[in-house]
Amino acid sequence: MASGGYRNGTQKAQALRTSSSFKSKLPPSVSSNGRRSSTIDAVYGRVRVAVRLRPRNAEELAADADFADCVELQPELKRLKLRKNNWDSDTYEFDEVFTEFASQKRVYEVVAKPVVESVLDGYNGTVMAYGQTGTGKTYTLGRLGDEDVSARGIMVRSMEDILANICLETDAVSVSYLQLYMETIQDLLNPANDNIPIVEDQKTGDVSLPGATVVEVRDQQSFLELLRVGEAHRYAANTKLNTESSRSHAILLVQIKRSVPGREADFSAETDHSSHLTTNYKPPMLRKGKLVLVDLAGSERVNKSGSEGHMLEEAKSINLSLSALGKCINALAENSAHVPVRDSKLTRLLKDSFGGTSRTSLVITVGPSPRHRAETASTILFGQRAMKVENMLKIKEEFDYKSLSKRLEVQVDKLIAENERQQKAFETEVERIRLEAQNHVIEAERNYAEALKEEKMKCQMEYMDSIKKLEEKWSLNQQKRTNNARTDGTSITEEVSELKMLLQNEMQTRKAAEEEIYKLKDQLHMLTKPGSAGGNSDILNLQSMLEEEIRQKKRLEEEVIVLRSQFSQLTMEAGQRTSYLDRSRNGTGLPGLDSLSPLRNLHCKDATNGERSSITNLHEQVGLHKILSLLESEDDTVRIHAVKVVANLAAEEVNQEKIVEAGGLNSLLMLLSNSVDETIRRIAAGAIANLAMSEANQELIMTQGGIALLAVTAADAEDPQTLRMVAGAIANLCGNDKLQTRLRSEGGIKALLGMVRCRHPDVLSQVARGIANFAKCESRASAQGQKAGRSSLIEDGALTWIVQNSNNEASMIRRHVELALCHLAQHEVNAKDMISGGALWELIRISRDCSRDDIRSLARRTLTSSLTFQAEMRRLRIEL
Repeated sequence: MASGGYRNGTQKAQALRTSSSFKSKLPPSVSSNGRRSSTIDAVYGRVRVAVRLRPRNAEELAADADFADCVELQPELKRLKLRKNNWDSDTYEFDEVFTEFASQKRVYEVVAKPVVESVLDGYNGTVMAYGQTGTGKTYTLGRLGDEDVSARGIMVRSMEDILANICLETDAVSVSYLQLYMETIQDLLNPANDNIPIVEDQKTGDVSLPGATVVEVRDQQSFLELLRVGEAHRYAANTKLNTESSRSHAILLVQIKRSVPGREADFSAETDHSSHLTTNYKPPMLRKGKLVLVDLAGSERVNKSGSEGHMLEEAKSINLSLSALGKCINALAENSAHVPVRDSKLTRLLKDSFGGTSRTSLVITVGPSPRHRAETASTILFGQRAMKVENMLKIKEEFDYKSLSKRLEVQVDKLIAENERQQKAFETEVERIRLEAQNHVIEAERNYAEALKEEKMKCQMEYMDSIKKLEEKWSLNQQKRTNNARTDGTSITEEVSELKMLLQNEMQTRKAAEEEIYKLKDQLHMLTKPGSAGGNSDILNLQSMLEEEIRQKKRLEEEVIVLRSQFSQLTMEAGQRTSYLDRSRNGTGLPGLDSLSPLRNLHCKDATNGERSSITNLHEQVGLHKILSLLESEDDTVRIHAVKVVANLAAEEVNQEKIVEAGGLNSLLMLLSNSVDETIRRIAAGAIANLAMSEANQELIMTQGGIALLAVTAADAEDPQTLRMVAGAIANLCGNDKLQTRLRSEGGIKALLGMVRCRHPDVLSQVARGIANFAKCESRASAQGQKAGRSSLIEDGALTWIVQNSNNEASMIRRHVELALCHLAQHEVNAKDMISGGALWELIRISRDCSRDDIRSLARRTLTSSLTFQAEMRRLRIEL
């Protein structure tokens, strides 16, 4: 068969392969009203399917060592052979066949890069991974490549190409990240948005999700952060086929808007009859492409995956949605008149990908194990049927009237600003004329005042002249009278002479006193001049002695600082030696792998006979001591499986006493202390949390230093699930009245408050539960007279966090924090701190708005019984 033809291809598929741009050569159509149509003539193309083989994992290497792979690849012929038995096999052809050694880069360039290029040209595109659970779908699509750049998946590489081929000034890229879990669409970027409806356009049939969070992407790093946030919120579980099995379908929606340069001229030629405004302001062309990346949850058989309980319901939902997808593809492949798209939300979301207008590439992933031949055959047949599905590719172009509107708004804003400037200039000119007139009026008033003043001075001068003439006349009359009384003037002359003599005597006496003062000053100057040199030398001596004292003081201070630093260093070294000796005294060696053989023999026996035994009676078949001995194995995989079994056993109350009696608690604490594997520490912390639900076990955990180990783990861990387990264990211990003092002294409360740095809702819920338990025990102890003084939570600074989260959106966090506030407020000594910390307002809100009647009543009783709260409420004029 030629390389251009495919097993299930059609003649119309040749049109897709012969055109590299997938664009119609026909001219675009224009509607009667002058508006451009939204799409260009379509071309046909079928779904392209590639198969990728996963290499054998460790379990398959051990279990299937004597059996050959069930598939044989012929990549040069693009064929795959599925063995029926040792002498017969079925042959299938695909668009591409990838061996287990194919690199992530080659898979992307062959499968996804043509789709990404089409999306950049304005088409819709879909890349989807389908296969059995544990065959590498998430690895192919969603691998971030933090540790190994070459391991980056299709999602990361697609966004790299998109950002490299767009202009951020004129183009836009937005992202939504969703998951379909149990037939509900949930937002992975906003977990509170957990039931997004699907809206379908009645005219075009397009499907949209208006309630999903849309984030604009400007660089690759922000996109990677969004993927990490989404992966943290995605549901996953541990099954027998996959330790991190996805329990939901992940859907990444990438919307691309690109402006098309050079298309305004076409629009101008087509709309010559349009208005003058439209001719001057030509709307640019805009292409909209949508890329959909779908990581489907793996199909699984319950008897192989071991799903039960809630996981069984998840498996049923996954298989039902995949079955609905298979039915739709069968109907499309057979050109059936009815396609059951509405049987599942998954098929509704992928309506455009199969039989629609999207260019679709499908990667089917298979495993080599002959034990899963039936699942491999089902996956291959799914891909074969998908190759028969034809899509009608359409490029979407439209005039960017929003951009034109923005340009017109900018122009209007400029005109408004110019009008305001002219108005301002007019008002300024009017104000200038008003000020000028006012100045003229002021000048006239000033001139009038000066003229009035001159006239007044003239009148005064005339008045003075009249007075002077009258005085002259009066003096003449006086002279005449003096001549008549000359005889009396002789006595007056004598008195004047006597007064002159007395005045001269006084002047001489004053002059003599001044001369005496000058002499005394000269003598004083002569006396002080030789003595001043001696005084200065004494002062210099004193200054030199003072400087020497200051230098000695500085040297002593420097010596004190050096001695203090040496003392601190010696103290720290002594503490390090003590902690090292303590760790050496408590350390134990790790045993070998000899105890692994019974568990491996048990797995081989179950696989041969087709029988499985539940985890609850596993210790009856193998023995609890054997399982606990596996916790000390040097093989991390063995220890992970063993600690998972112990954690599941500890979840049942009937097994907890047996585990503790067999030394399981000590082994779990040793794992928490010595293991560096994050998975082991997370599961061990979860097992300890299960054991801590028993009051008897709580005292044993405290006695064996468990709270200190949990505090160290909380400080070191960054994984939200590990922190959730540790917080749950500490929260259980916080509910024991007898352990309050030791719990705080050994760092339990500090560790609990330190974990709020994670900000994960599950972690914060456990922290809030622990704080509520601790506050309840403190309240009970205070009521019984066993505790006095402020709450330990307030002393450790927990009140600020409690007040900030008292109205948290998560109901579990809010309920626990509200209870903690009520319990703290029951002790009168805490009232002043709570008022200054803003807790009073939260208590009032709880007493009025809390959804739970018991908490609302408790808050009301607490406020009415506290004298301090009542006084503060009267001061603020607040009534309940």
